[in-house]
Amino acid sequence: MSQREDVMTRIRELKLVAVVRSAPEQVEPIVLALLEGGVAAIEIALTVPDAFELLWQTHAKFHARLLLGAGTVTDAEKAASAIDAGARYIVAPNTNPDVIRLCAERDVPVIPGAYTPNEVYNAWAAGADMVKLFPAAIGGIDLLKALRAPYPDIPLMPTGGVDVSNAGDWIRAGADALGVGSRLVRKDALAKGQYSLITETARQFVLAIAKAKE
Repeated sequence: MSQREDVMTRIRELKLVAVVRSAPEQVEPIVLALLEGGVAAIEIALTVPDAFELLWQTHAKFHARLLLGAGTVTDAEKAASAIDAGARYIVAPNTNPDVIRLCAERDVPVIPGAYTPNEVYNAWAAGADMVKLFPAAIGGIDLLKALRAPYPDIPLMPTGGVDVSNAGDWIRAGADALGVGSRLVRKDALAKGQYSLITETARQFVLAIAKAKE
């Protein structure tokens, strides 16, 4: 099994990718809180200041426990830098064929963003390993169900609009994984420095997904 296949198998098993967008000094305690709550796939968005350095530091400290990815990767140069910094998969809000080609050359999985039926198909045809359904909050679970009918074999990761109360519904509707940002890495917890709230929310997500998988 290639590195690319191994990572994607793990993402499909975990079914949850936490999206971290925060102040740089909050990244490490967020990662620790998520790991304690059972979330092992964590994506650091490149919109975070000093994101490449944070990727490197996070990889160095937690690579044995963490499936680390880079998010908001909109071009091939950023993808290459993220991979060099330790990212094991690349996630984007858009579909850039240059990013997909670069990831294929580096044997790193790529999850580009798409929304419409045409965009989803084109992302998959271009070589995506999974397609990020974004912004999923707009069409909701009905959009996922509608896409599942013509595209039963395209793995989809809804991102946006996913919370603890509906995580199981997304999985039962056919989501292969879920991308979750502020509904998991809670802004109120960050504002108060109460990372235990993130741990507890992570546990709730993991439980909801486990029940849905049953």
